[in-house]
Amino acid sequence: MQTVLVAGGAGYVGSHTCLRLAQEGFLPVVFDDLSNGHREHVQWGPLEQGDIRDGARLDAVFAAHKPVAVLHFAASIEVGESTKNPGKFFDNNVGGAISLIEATRRAGVEALVFSSTCATFGDPIGLPMAEDHPQNPLNPYGRSKLMVEQALADYARYVGFRSVALRYFNAAGADPEGRIGEWHEPETHAIPLAIDVALGRREHFTIFGDDYDTRDGTAVRDYVHVLDLADAHVLALRHLLGGGEAAMFNLGTGHGTTVREMIAGVERVSGRSLPVVNAPRRLGDAPVLVGDNALARQRLGWAPTRDLDAILGSAWRWHSGRASQVATPAVARR
Repeated sequence: MQTVLVAGGAGYVGSHTCLRLAQEGFLPVVFDDLSNGHREHVQWGPLEQGDIRDGARLDAVFAAHKPVAVLHFAASIEVGESTKNPGKFFDNNVGGAISLIEATRRAGVEALVFSSTCATFGDPIGLPMAEDHPQNPLNPYGRSKLMVEQALADYARYVGFRSVALRYFNAAGADPEGRIGEWHEPETHAIPLAIDVALGRREHFTIFGDDYDTRDGTAVRDYVHVLDLADAHVLALRHLLGGGEAAMFNLGTGHGTTVREMIAGVERVSGRSLPVVNAPRRLGDAPVLVGDNALARQRLGWAPTRDLDAILGSAWRWHSGRASQVATPAVARR
């Protein structure tokens, strides 16, 4: 059984990718500081606790487990926080990535899959957004991810280090069996926030902007099931292990959902009405973000297979299942 080191594997997309890796016959070794991830989500392989900026700790983990490849999910992700504390994002996301890349190279491992984001693009100038869309991030979070993409391109060009960067659009949904799901503290993502309203945890759902030039006036986002994203990581891993060249791919469905359509979907799966409050647009929010997945289809053989109902249904089962528990597990902090 081949071992894969999964940095940030206790987090949302990372843990679902560990599930898929195990199903595909790999042993995922999670490396995570548990600042955003959850020990309870490490279910398919061992946990090595540590910070990706700690080169000595990484060297020890590489020596102990001898992975054939690395999947890198470990990053600070909250856009609003990045505008208030950009130094944290450049230190953790950029400095941490370079530390991990260098440890990977020291260990003689030559394959890394990087979790990137459509936030590297900024405002769309054409839709759906393809890989050659201009990159002009609107915030330090997106810029930090772009800087890592640029570093990886230089590593490939000058020292032959091969990687695949996967730019997600809006990750959503959960494991259909309810073992793991989307768990952020604090929660900032639209679907979990809407579900919280349906569960009575929040008084209302706030729509930021109802005057966009879209079919119902609200912003449009491209929701991709987290297990479809996990599938893409496994395909990218196999691409690299098979000798494939460095590359970058957009992971979207090619179809957008408005905020009001998302709310209606949550009402449908929950059987409950959501109180809604309209608020002004937020600075930096694009009217429409939809991804073109043609290149990933062509070169990885990837295509999303789970629709919006599957996304919302799995998310509802996960969140409502957690709500029925007597107590929520404590989250370790660094």
